[in-house]
Amino acid sequence: MSRMHNPAHPGEVLREWLPEEMTVTQAAKELQVSRVTLSKVLNGKAGITASMALRLSSWLGTTPDVWLGMQTQWDLWQAEQQPRPKIRPLERLPV
Repeated sequence: MSRMHNPAHPGEVLREWLPEEMTVTQAAKELQVSRVTLSKVLNGKAGITASMALRLSSWLGTTPDVWLGMQTQWDLWQAEQQPRPKIRPLERLPV
C-alpha cells in the first residue's frame, strides 16, 4: 500500500474548514472543548482523539472515520520517518 507523502495534520485540514471570521474561541465553544485543546489540534501539537472525531463529525457533517483516518495516516507517516529497530518475523511452530 502506498501512503501519501507527508500528509497534512488533521488540524491543518480543520483550519481550512473553519469560516475565516470564526475565532478559535467560538469554534471551541461550538465543539464544547477548551480553547487550549482546540488550539493544540489546529496547530498540530495534539492529535484527533476519538472524542474529538465524534464532535467534529457532528459539527461538520462528516464521519468520525474521516478525522481518525487522517490522524492515522499522519501518525504512520511520522513514525516511518524515524529509525526503526530490526525486528525478525515471528517463526511459527508446526502444529
